[in-house]
Amino acid sequence: MTTYLYLHGFASGPRSAKAQYLANRFTELGLALQIPDLNQGDFSHLTLTRQIQQVEAELPVTPVTLIGSSFGGLTAAWLAQRQRQVERLVLLAPAFQFLDHWLPRLGAAQQQLWATEGYLSIYHYIEQSRLPLHYGFMTDAQQYRDEDLQRSVPTLILHGRSDDTIPIAASRRFASARPWVTLMELESDHGLTDVIASIWIEIQKFCALAQVM
Repeated sequence: MTTYLYLHGFASGPRSAKAQYLANRFTELGLALQIPDLNQGDFSHLTLTRQIQQVEAELPVTPVTLIGSSFGGLTAAWLAQRQRQVERLVLLAPAFQFLDHWLPRLGAAQQQLWATEGYLSIYHYIEQSRLPLHYGFMTDAQQYRDEDLQRSVPTLILHGRSDDTIPIAASRRFASARPWVTLMELESDHGLTDVIASIWIEIQKFCALAQVM
């Protein structure tokens, strides 16, 4: 029996629109979609390592399919690299080359201020308020290189061509070097909320989902 998990994005949570939409669709098929809260009640000390370790502790020994959005997609990719029971990946606008895209947006002055003061104010979409994020988030992320993701796990990437948060070029680059990865380009932005119904159709096909009687 396959376990299905959804990993939400950065500054998001289990109550996000995509998470709840997909959970409802799984329920209609008689299947459960587990959605761990990667904030763990402490967004300020979030790191990629913490997310990976949190989900690793929850993984069963039986087959697992991970669906990850943005930073959750990056987390899912690293879990598949490390954990053999992860047999399939669905990545929604995965945050490959994350720091390469994010840090230039901050600018050198803000990066220096973050390093000096230790915290950066980030808008959290679920909490609908600004929360401090520790500088350890960045130093931790620096140790993870996309080039090291080399385990051949069947992977479907769905990415919007108009994504200005994680440009689709990052997914194109990732997929081009890995024959086990299928990239589907969509006419959408980073949120993908306007094409979520189409995404669900592709998930059903890729995961061979059928209603449980």
